[in-house]
Amino acid sequence: MYSIDQLSLEQRVGQMFMCGFHGQHADKQIHQLIRDYHVGGVIYFRRNVESVDQLNRLSADLQAIAVEAGELPLMISVDQEGGMVARIDKEGVTQVPGNMALGATGNPAYTLECAQILGHELKSIGIDMNLAPVLDVNNNFLNPVIGVRSYGENAESVAAHGSAAIKGYQSRGVTATAKHFPGHGDTAVDSHLGMVTVPHERSRLEKVELLPFRRAVEAGVDAIMTAHVIFPAIEPEPIPATLSRKVLTGLLREEMGFDGIIITDCLEMHAISKPYGVAEAAVRAVEAGADLILVSHTLQDQVSAVEAVVEAVRTGRIEAATINKALERIISWKTARCGQWQKTFVPMREDHVLPDGLDENGSAISTKENQELARSLDSIESTLDEIASNSITVVKNDSLLPLNPEKDVYVIWPEVIQRTEVDEPWSHTDSLGMALSQLRGGVREQKITTQPTYDETDRILKDVSEADQIIVCTYTSAGHLPKGQQHLVQKLSEKYSLIVVALRNPYDLLEIPEPGSYVCTYENTPAVVRALSLVLTGELQPKGRLPVRLR
Repeated sequence: MYSIDQLSLEQRVGQMFMCGFHGQHADKQIHQLIRDYHVGGVIYFRRNVESVDQLNRLSADLQAIAVEAGELPLMISVDQEGGMVARIDKEGVTQVPGNMALGATGNPAYTLECAQILGHELKSIGIDMNLAPVLDVNNNFLNPVIGVRSYGENAESVAAHGSAAIKGYQSRGVTATAKHFPGHGDTAVDSHLGMVTVPHERSRLEKVELLPFRRAVEAGVDAIMTAHVIFPAIEPEPIPATLSRKVLTGLLREEMGFDGIIITDCLEMHAISKPYGVAEAAVRAVEAGADLILVSHTLQDQVSAVEAVVEAVRTGRIEAATINKALERIISWKTARCGQWQKTFVPMREDHVLPDGLDENGSAISTKENQELARSLDSIESTLDEIASNSITVVKNDSLLPLNPEKDVYVIWPEVIQRTEVDEPWSHTDSLGMALSQLRGGVREQKITTQPTYDETDRILKDVSEADQIIVCTYTSAGHLPKGQQHLVQKLSEKYSLIVVALRNPYDLLEIPEPGSYVCTYENTPAVVRALSLVLTGELQPKGRLPVRLR
């Protein structure tokens, strides 16, 4: 194990940073960050992923850069929450259900199983930390950033599912990261875009926001991510939790007894970067008690943040003991999660001894455990189908379901095309019309954008006139259903009795005329679309229960 005394100040500070880069191969940005600024962690995004094989090689190459530079092994992370938040959506990584779908099943055993599957797969491609599970209690229907990323609005349920996910990931050697502490669920502003406040009294926070995190600490979670949210009941100054010593050290460390890694949410988010600047925020986060500073995108911000913390130590603003304590936690984590130092992922060279656990292609060699899991892969799809059928929720049905097999069906399907801070287009092309067509004839489908224009609505109204059964799928990743979708449902409701399927946000019902039937799926992943088609045709009985109230 490395001794802190062997590391320079610059190396110590660099180990406290986790940074992203923009290539599918080790580019100039990440080379510079590892070699010149000694960063100890890397975060992957969709932009880094071409395939699972490519990502496995990238993990090996990054670790090799660190080894050759004389640095500690890297901490490699990803936001693979499940459902609609999956940075890796390629074949070879299972698209497990998202949190609200799991919450709708009412069965934390499903959550445990999904985390075990995903944890094994992430570990096999060199990823040691998953920035999940989300433990925010989503009790604000206008929340634009959490929504279905939450298990629901009941704190006890969120805690139970969250603890199950933590156990699942960490049993497979992948660190779970509970987020966003102390809670981002009861907000109506996206902290990517602006400042957010949760104004409740401490007694209310204890019953709702803090309860899942207390259970996570009790469950032995390795890491907790901070929220860029102001909590006046804990921190009287208008300071977001990420930068508050009262929150990170006073509450999380001293009162709740958490001694794992505290990682910030990305400091480039506007709730932090606009009022403070990334460099100053990095210094304040360390002062507050954060161990790992996340700066996801911009090289200039990453470099300035590292340099600002180094300078703060040199001038005495940050005590060396603060840096050393954070580094002790990071080194302890790397010792436990990365194994012995010499067993780091490295590419094969003629003069290099092959590391234990890798074959000549840099891929993981199957151990007995891997072989046993491989034999169970045939059952994973059936497990996902089972979870999907237990999550799909029929909120209302005025005799429109199941579909009449003698009548034609017209499906309106919104396609996710544009990327936002909380949404990314998927590489799969499954749609409800495609799935229904495999079960029965007489299915027509019209695809629209998630922000349909009035012209699109007029086209649909003309095209649907001869339809016997109409299914309108709605989709939003924000707090409000887009106006174009609201307008479309309104116009169709004036003439027809509709089956509305909320493909993501169950709260869509609050912004449309009450339909004849209303179904919630919480996501549009392939397993859910398959199960939905079976539910609509009556071949499968939906068992999901709303994990939130539609009020």
